[in-house]
Amino acid sequence: MSKVGAVPFETTLTVRDSCLCLHAQRTARALARRFDDVLRPLGLTNGQFSLLMSLNRPKPPSMGPVAALLAMDRTTLTAALKPLERRRLIEVTVDPQDKRGRLLHLTPAGRMLLATAVPIWQATHAEIEARLAGGDAERLRIDQRALS
Repeated sequence: MSKVGAVPFETTLTVRDSCLCLHAQRTARALARRFDDVLRPLGLTNGQFSLLMSLNRPKPPSMGPVAALLAMDRTTLTAALKPLERRRLIEVTVDPQDKRGRLLHLTPAGRMLLATAVPIWQATHAEIEARLAGGDAERLRIDQRALS
């Protein structure tokens, strides 16, 4: 059996200070907590808000495009839909064009809740963007898209 050398502590510090993945995870968690906090009075998480928003389309989408937009697999999306369906914020129906497929509809209650949540999202989003150095939120979005 070969001996594995110890990783120097300096390497730990380098990873802590420069790892893009670590910093993206930390940022994502902090942003998620911030949006969870402001959406909590509406009974929503940031993920549920994003899911409801992804359904706000002229025609009800099928599972595939929604899963792709949210970077989820279909199983995770199905699980995320359940609490929204129980609250009657969304409805899942059979696709008349393909009986194997499902269409995801916002219900009137879902549309009302989303309309209430959007101003909260807008205000919080503006506060977060204002904290970015140089105020260049668009540059950050471009960089994020390049990495995803």
